[in-house]
Amino acid sequence: MKNLFFSMFFLLSLIFFFASISEAVIPCGTVDAKAAACVGFATGKAATPTPACCSGLQQLAQSVKTVDDKKAICRCLKAGAKSLGVQDRFLSKIPDACKIKVGFPVSTSTNCETIH
Repeated sequence: MKNLFFSMFFLLSLIFFFASISEAVIPCGTVDAKAAACVGFATGKAATPTPACCSGLQQLAQSVKTVDDKKAICRCLKAGAKSLGVQDRFLSKIPDACKIKVGFPVSTSTNCETIH
């Protein structure tokens, strides 16, 4: 009976381990690569977002599977925005300009942890 208990415990542990691996969040390297073409507009140096900007963000939006993915993307974008001099007045216009539904306010002051 004791061996059965330990075998079941081990099996359940493996199941939970593999389930947690499949829920990995989107890495910042991917976010940065997809959003890189948006820097010109987000810093006020370009009049409109480029097609590459919109395409990259649409691909990023399609890759979101969980709330943790949204939070991770938000944190990555905020970190990049600070270092690049992104301005909220331009950043907040990107979702509409690219016809992307984000589901949360796009701003450098967004609290990523409150996204649901």
